[in-house]
Amino acid sequence: MRPDRIVVGEVRGGEAFEMMQAMNTGHDGSKSTLHANSTRDALVRLENMLLMGQVNLPPQAIKRQIVSAIDLLVHVQRMRDGKRRITQISEVVSLEGDVIVTHDLFSFESQHNGAQLTGQYVMHDGLQRCYDKISASGLASALDRALGRTALGVNA
Repeated sequence: MRPDRIVVGEVRGGEAFEMMQAMNTGHDGSKSTLHANSTRDALVRLENMLLMGQVNLPPQAIKRQIVSAIDLLVHVQRMRDGKRRITQISEVVSLEGDVIVTHDLFSFESQHNGAQLTGQYVMHDGLQRCYDKISASGLASALDRALGRTALGVNA
């Protein structure tokens, strides 16, 4: 059996190791969830879960596995109006020393208009880094349409 995707439900502890093992077996598009306050916190939390497990891997090896397995982090937050919104999308870029380097691609900037919460999504510089992978997956034109662009960096 060779699955195209691996979906692991919420991880809270030792099962994080099995999730990382599954994601590092060449199945692009794998996904899982965990609770954290931001995309950066999600990486710290995942690393802590892996360190708390029964696996005797050095911290550097765990960080290398995380960087190898994870491309994007999506943070969903319940806002004060009770609605859940995607508030941050970050790309895992590399491991530099002991630090997993991420780059924010999109963030939600909220604005409070009385009782109503509004806001806008802001695209940050650097989408080009993961654009090649998106393009290889055949999703570049869909991304360009969603962003209102005819080509990367060109507004429609």
